[in-house]
Amino acid sequence: MDWQLLESDQALAQLLEGAKGCTAVMVDTEFMRRNTFYPQVALVQLCFHGGEAAGTAWLVDPLRIEDPAPLAALFADPAVTKVLHSASEDLEVFQQWLGVLPQPLFDTQKAAALAGMDFGMGYRNIVLALCEEDLPKGETRSDWLQRPLTESQCHYAAQDVIWLLEVYRELAVRCRESGRYDWVLAEGEEACANLASGAGGYYRKLKNAWKLRPRELARLAAICDWRDEVARREDRPRSWIIDDPTCFQAARLRPETSDDLRRKLEMHPSALRRYGQGLLQVLDDCDGLPDDALPAPLPAPLSAAQREQLKRLKARLEAIAGEMGVAPQALLANRDLEILLRGGEEPAAWSGWRRDCVIEPLRTWLQGAGA
Repeated sequence: MDWQLLESDQALAQLLEGAKGCTAVMVDTEFMRRNTFYPQVALVQLCFHGGEAAGTAWLVDPLRIEDPAPLAALFADPAVTKVLHSASEDLEVFQQWLGVLPQPLFDTQKAAALAGMDFGMGYRNIVLALCEEDLPKGETRSDWLQRPLTESQCHYAAQDVIWLLEVYRELAVRCRESGRYDWVLAEGEEACANLASGAGGYYRKLKNAWKLRPRELARLAAICDWRDEVARREDRPRSWIIDDPTCFQAARLRPETSDDLRRKLEMHPSALRRYGQGLLQVLDDCDGLPDDALPAPLPAPLSAAQREQLKRLKARLEAIAGEMGVAPQALLANRDLEILLRGGEEPAAWSGWRRDCVIEPLRTWLQGAGA
């Protein structure tokens, strides 16, 4: 297997100059995420489809690169398809490190599902299924921030893009033959748009948030947004600021003073000292919100009748998926089925092919036999 480690700005610039003319680039990353909010990029692997640089796995060392602008330009080039497998965490890496997201994006995990393979396949399994190659797991838990990188680490990292090229070639053919290649690119565009928007709404994920009254819910939303701001600024995990249960406690119990924080909340003393006053300020600000600025209550769990209807809706989705030869999860997530059932605000992902092939048929069914 041919791979080369790039450890200078000049080497990176020369590579990308020679890669002009490629139609696609396979991309993977190695990163660490232990005690930080953002993933720490440790290695970027590239393998080109077409162009002078094809046939080699190029391992870019971001700890040695001072100017990653050429890489950012490649990721922003609309003429080059960026191919990743299960791209969500890699996208976080690139957003933070490069300030750009790789588009157009072809996610081979999404492509496999839309091509009729299992939903959510891991990289090792998809390589085995399509290439009959069983990749080793030897460096899975490696410390990728250590330097120098070992020969074993580099060989392991190179395989992640060398075989990805073979996977892409096969899936691209299958998706084009089924008319779903553009669907995969649309999925990639949506993933990038969701990450780039940086939209709030974390509070909606918290258990029992639906039980809160509008002003309590406003507090919870503000606390979660403030916590995210602090976590990003200090590059610390959210739970190091305050954890989810404590966010809920603060919203419901409304501590008024530092002593109140100690009595009512389960916060570590060091977190109280560091973040207590900031939390109280957020709560004070929420007290001044007029009633018409408060969020609407979150929906309660489905009733027994709604749960039964949801089961029938899932069965209908499974029938549509069966006709298309794909796993139902590739068409619509369970949370989207619940939104559809409740008639809530439509997610952006419901546009395009998904609306025509999935959403409208399910809506029609709900208005008729499913009502």
